[in-house]
Amino acid sequence: MRTQQRINADSLDLKDAVISINRVTKVVKGGKNMSFSALVVVGNGNGIVGFGSGKAAEVPVAIRKGLEAAKKNLIQVPLSGHTVPHPIVGDHGAGHVLLKPAPEGKGVIAGAAVRTIMQVLGVRDVVTKVLGSNNPHNIVRATFDGLNRMRSREEVARLRGKRPEEI
Repeated sequence: MRTQQRINADSLDLKDAVISINRVTKVVKGGKNMSFSALVVVGNGNGIVGFGSGKAAEVPVAIRKGLEAAKKNLIQVPLSGHTVPHPIVGDHGAGHVLLKPAPEGKGVIAGAAVRTIMQVLGVRDVVTKVLGSNNPHNIVRATFDGLNRMRSREEVARLRGKRPEEI
């Protein structure tokens, strides 16, 4: 696993997108307490992306809390031009997400949650497939697992003690 370095969100021009908003209820002695949960992703469109979850009594507040959490959870993803460098499967719980590089002009072939992540990440051509669970939280975490394990050609060459041309 790569060591995570802290990315300063203040210096980046981040785009945000809401993946899901869910009404949740807590049953207490006096009745039901309603609140909203928001799952949000942010990215700079150039290889930096993060996700966060927020919960509040009102939707805008929940989204704002999710954005703050996402800015604290940013990762750097090595991109190969317009696509991901190699195929990989990300896992979280029962959710599995397959990410495969695509030739230029193919577009983002992905389901709703993965498509949103790829767009804020800055990937223009990728083929994805969601396997197993279709719960948005599991899909987002599985996608981030795959993105977090991505390796650039240079990084793989350095780990193997070779030149990038040999890989």
